[in-house]
Amino acid sequence: MKDEPAFPIFCAAHELDSWDERRPQAAFTELAGSGCPVRRDGTLVVAARQEVADFLRHPAVRATDGVHFNLGGKRPLIPLDLDGDVHRKYRRLLDPLFTPKRVARLEPVIRARTNELIDAFADEGSADLMPALCGPLPTHLFIDLLGLPTADLPVFLRFKEAVVRPQGATEEEQQAGMRAAGDRMYAYLEAVLAERRAQPPRDDLIGGFLTTEHDGRRLTDQEIIDVCYLLVIAGLDTVTSALSCLLAWFAEHPAERRRVVADPGLLPRVVEELMRFESPVPLAHRWVTEDIEVGGRSFPAGSKVEVVWAAANADPAAFPDPLTVDFARPRNAHVGFAAGPHRCLGSNLARLELRLAIEEFHRRVPDYEITPGDRVVYTNHGVRGAIRLPITFPVR
Repeated sequence: MKDEPAFPIFCAAHELDSWDERRPQAAFTELAGSGCPVRRDGTLVVAARQEVADFLRHPAVRATDGVHFNLGGKRPLIPLDLDGDVHRKYRRLLDPLFTPKRVARLEPVIRARTNELIDAFADEGSADLMPALCGPLPTHLFIDLLGLPTADLPVFLRFKEAVVRPQGATEEEQQAGMRAAGDRMYAYLEAVLAERRAQPPRDDLIGGFLTTEHDGRRLTDQEIIDVCYLLVIAGLDTVTSALSCLLAWFAEHPAERRRVVADPGLLPRVVEELMRFESPVPLAHRWVTEDIEVGGRSFPAGSKVEVVWAAANADPAAFPDPLTVDFARPRNAHVGFAAGPHRCLGSNLARLELRLAIEEFHRRVPDYEITPGDRVVYTNHGVRGAIRLPITFPVR
């Protein structure tokens, strides 16, 4: 293992000698095959694809310990921080709002927003795609989706950065910063919801939360706030990071890009394979409520366990030749959108955004490369993203 890396330790793979900020996949493959990985701080790690599935299936595995909630929340985030029958109840309420048919209605908006952003740099011959496209596209779509004013976008961006990439020299300082940002977001959402209840119903996601019913019951204000709190993070950061990773990969693989440009029908399978390979959301944590054994490993009650999706996606036992991107990969059972009961609620929307954004970008800018003399800069803390993505392209 490395002694002390120059970047924050976020994942067990960061501690391996094979870790590479730009190309982390080999380290994830190593982690998946390491047997019974444990972080140097003693945290148990689940990394192999089959072990991930078996571990998450165990009824004693929980999303939180009931005290520490994700992303600075002071209450359980719905449905991420819930388990069992309560979790299933909320999924039955929320899943219908994110079906493929429901999110498909957003296709014209996604295409239009993508082209508006491309218009701003299409005649320049160069761009940094993170601030020019990858960052603003999902954030504007999120604002549209919830029916919130565009002028409030900075509020969400500050909140997202504070909880996804917390600042502080210690975990206690980071948690305090996250909680403070969370309190500000709770106050904002409470004000928005009070305003919306005083207005006529609107056809947006908050409107859907206000009217959706299951067994004759509607969501309370607190429940809607706890759902929206989570969606702010999912909508503003994960799709941004995924889109940046996928476009960076295309910029460095011209032959494969030309193939996809010539046949956009490949994109659904291409998105799945690149989500497996890049794994923009590399891990999650789970808690164990009683002494259990999974796959011959013991997990004591009270354990906080690091579940590494990126390692499971690079496990050669589940994906032959995992370090090769194969658009024809059969049975691509990746966990790029997590797995188990808490698989990503918005995965259908994320897939649609990624597919349409890439399709429109390739239609407008089919031939591009990383700007000569420059390079892609990645972050692998919180999520994996190309935080600097400088490209050059012929002006058409």
